[in-house]
Amino acid sequence: MEKETARIEAFSDGVFAIAVTLLVLELHVPEFSKSQDPGLLLAELKAQWPGYLAFTISFFSIFIMWVNHHKLFKQIYKRNTGVMFANGLILFLASIVSYPSALLARFYQTPSQQFAVSIYTGMFVLVNISYSLLWYQATRDKELLRPGLDAHTITLIRNNYRYGLFTYLSAFALSFYFPKTALIICVLLWGFWAVSSRKISSR
Repeated sequence: MEKETARIEAFSDGVFAIAVTLLVLELHVPEFSKSQDPGLLLAELKAQWPGYLAFTISFFSIFIMWVNHHKLFKQIYKRNTGVMFANGLILFLASIVSYPSALLARFYQTPSQQFAVSIYTGMFVLVNISYSLLWYQATRDKELLRPGLDAHTITLIRNNYRYGLFTYLSAFALSFYFPKTALIICVLLWGFWAVSSRKISSR
């Protein structure tokens, strides 16, 4: 079967690359004159640690989104309207990761911490749903999939996103009461997606 998704994958790679680039805009250089104490620069850099945290979490989140996108399109050989629009939703969400990241960086050390973390974790609930939708659209018509792809692998991929959705929903719910714990769960999910995508690619 000839692979028809090359243009979708190339366009998607470009969007992911731009999304990662936008994240660095939230890392700000402190504005000090040359005559001021150099120690103030160090203090200011330390004070910006929530920005570094948000950048790191968001960078690896987008990276893992890209890895899983790549793995999915190793299994999807043809496209239809449903696949293209579901993929568009993924790219839309990837492109706005920088905004909740900016909220997290700015308000993490304020009374609005909980609300910022809730927005951040809620966004990844939507990301997970968008991947589930893409896989659902692709598997509705088995002719769109890689030749020889077995039913076990199809189910494995679907279940991975179900497990991920449950975990992201848990993080979102916890963010209203334990925002730091919710962020830790988001970080731990990196390992889950790394392991699950490796299993998929080995088939």
